[in-house]
Amino acid sequence: MSRYPGTEHEGRIAPDRLHAAVQAIFEACGMLRADAALLAETLVAADLRGVHSHGVLRVPEYVAKLRHHGVDPQGRPLVVSDQGAALVIDGHNSMGQIASFYAMAKAINRARTVNVAAAAVRGSNHCGAMFYYAMQALPEDMIGIAMTNALPTMAPWGGKDKIVGINPLAVAIPTGEEPPIVLDAAFSYSSHGKIRIYHQKGHPIPSNWAFDSEGQPTTETERAIHGLLQPIGEYKGVGLAIVFGLLSSMLSGAAFGTELGNMIDGPQAGQDGHLFLALRVAGFEDPARFKERTDAAVRQIRESRPIQEGTPLYAPGGLEHELAQAYTAEGIPLNDVTWQGLDDAARELGLPAIA
Repeated sequence: MSRYPGTEHEGRIAPDRLHAAVQAIFEACGMLRADAALLAETLVAADLRGVHSHGVLRVPEYVAKLRHHGVDPQGRPLVVSDQGAALVIDGHNSMGQIASFYAMAKAINRARTVNVAAAAVRGSNHCGAMFYYAMQALPEDMIGIAMTNALPTMAPWGGKDKIVGINPLAVAIPTGEEPPIVLDAAFSYSSHGKIRIYHQKGHPIPSNWAFDSEGQPTTETERAIHGLLQPIGEYKGVGLAIVFGLLSSMLSGAAFGTELGNMIDGPQAGQDGHLFLALRVAGFEDPARFKERTDAAVRQIRESRPIQEGTPLYAPGGLEHELAQAYTAEGIPLNDVTWQGLDDAARELGLPAIA
């Protein structure tokens, strides 16, 4: 596969070729073709939007989950409780992306008739970037909301015990002519995966991203990886993480906090929980009027005055939308460690090297 230089001397690859290669890897792990294609699509979609911490960097980790760590490559999510607008899904130890896509699709379908629906998930696994599921709602003129629990990587504010996950939240809001408003954020300054990217590149991290194991700020990636993530907004960020972790776990009976596992031994297979909501705009407001007003909000943000002349201002998701357009045309940049991980996974499965 041909590569050409990226912004930091990364190799680039066309999205469709990357998708085909990653799909082949997951099929070789025993996944059904359609499931392997969906899992590959979620990872490539993250890389397209510049969210490399949740992109194909994860392939070796996922291969290990499927082959050695107990995740069922053909697990089938099913509805186990159906009470009007409230659904509970058991992922049956499927890859988290499979359970999550299924659950959000169920919430969207139910919201077509009841306007607001929620699907709580148990029995799942790591599900990648949450924006993907929130954005499932956009073609239906719905607002999508997605959240998940996560392995503990933070401490309660003022503590140093790693017992709180960063438990991210994503919200996608439809627009008309402007890019959709898409917020996808964990309640830490950085994800563990993003610190891994900096570690791979040999770059120090900002001082507000992580604490060392004793709760002291650090810029060293090695100390950060073995330490604690810093919450956004200090105690407020930890509070938000706890609340959204509880919502992602308790409504379905999934694991919470340390019940899920730890960063040393990894997660317990089939214990993750998620929560997905779909809000049908037409149940509240005329969709055309709603999208006209969200377009105006995006433009107001973009056209407002920056502190530094020439600095573009974005509504949530605007920068990622631009990156996706650029990477679709120019190829997705991947650093050497990510390339090596893909090649190693392919060789382990008897497939040709991707590089």
